[in-house]
Amino acid sequence: MNAPELAASRPMPHVMNTYSRLPIALSHGRGCWLWDTEGRRYLDGLGGIAVNTLGHAHPRLVPALQEQVAKLIHSSNYYEVPLQEQLAAKLCEISGLDAAFFCNSGLEANEAALKIARKFGHDKGIARPEIIVYEGAFHGRSIATLSATGNPKVQKGFEPLVEGFVRVPLNDLAAIEEVALSHPNVVAVFLETIQGEGGINPSRWDYLQGLRRTCDAHGWLLMLDEVQCGIGRTGKWFAYQWAGIQPDVMPLAKGLGSGVPIGAVVVGPRAVDVLGPGNHGTTFGGNPLAMRAGVETLKIMEEDGLLANAAAVGAVLRGGLERELRGVAGVTEIRGAGLMLGIELDRPCGALLGRAAQAGLMISVTADRVIRLVPALILSAEEAEQIVALLCPLVKALLQES
Repeated sequence: MNAPELAASRPMPHVMNTYSRLPIALSHGRGCWLWDTEGRRYLDGLGGIAVNTLGHAHPRLVPALQEQVAKLIHSSNYYEVPLQEQLAAKLCEISGLDAAFFCNSGLEANEAALKIARKFGHDKGIARPEIIVYEGAFHGRSIATLSATGNPKVQKGFEPLVEGFVRVPLNDLAAIEEVALSHPNVVAVFLETIQGEGGINPSRWDYLQGLRRTCDAHGWLLMLDEVQCGIGRTGKWFAYQWAGIQPDVMPLAKGLGSGVPIGAVVVGPRAVDVLGPGNHGTTFGGNPLAMRAGVETLKIMEEDGLLANAAAVGAVLRGGLERELRGVAGVTEIRGAGLMLGIELDRPCGALLGRAAQAGLMISVTADRVIRLVPALILSAEEAEQIVALLCPLVKALLQES
């Protein structure tokens, strides 16, 4: 074991009690490795929940951010921010879309997408526009995004929820057609290309193709939440590209800034003119530091071939997991794409979070029974095998307990 049995989480009496934390305080990191304040080392299979695209202390990102901090951290959107155009142009180039709005987080990006959909509907003369959303979805914790989310635990205690959402199961085109017949006010379909918090549930590529056709036929917006699965995580810039389609609206965040808070909504021709001056805005969004982080992240990813690395090393990681866990009673499925993988068990497995940390591995558990692996895209094949070697014995031991 890497560390002794974890004690209870230490109190932080002046911080609101909104997290169940492990009693680990991280000190620093390098590459795919982290160290805590006690000197213990951990292999980072979580990547800050798919945020640390370039790992920790990247030798080209750090000096770029230091340079930017010394020049200008924040200004205001009252003025031009040239780095916004630089990052937006790159996002449009790699997505095939037309323009971007910058904010600070995935929640804000999803809120902006919902506003675009409603304004799109109002512009068409629909007074009470509706948006199709999904079972198992997670789009954020604001009142609007938790209303769009398909998790009653997230919603409980915050009712009344925002109206205007119609919920359907994932990968069921017949359900979409039924909604089209019964809900004439639908203006958009909103889904994660791969559900993250819901348990690493991928949309089938043929399903996405069918959605694209359906949205075109009805004049709806296709809005694909790529907050967690975008920015190279699956081996392409965006997960929807595996299906050979394009969305009308695409929220982004997490990996775009390699740890610097950032969000974006990238839009295509059908949505590019929906919002105008006064319709939406932000104080912090698009500030020079966040924009520099985004520009440098995409540049380094391209120069270092990290999309190909995510695909290749993701295959190594998945192959190792399947080799060790195939046929193990209690392992339901291993799924995902690239370096976004989930291992579903037939029982709750939250205990693995602490046990993995004791063994020197950072992971997460989502949807109660799905182990989520979303490491940095710089992960090596050797490190992928180390994740397998650390994690699989813990899974087997847990499954043998009952």
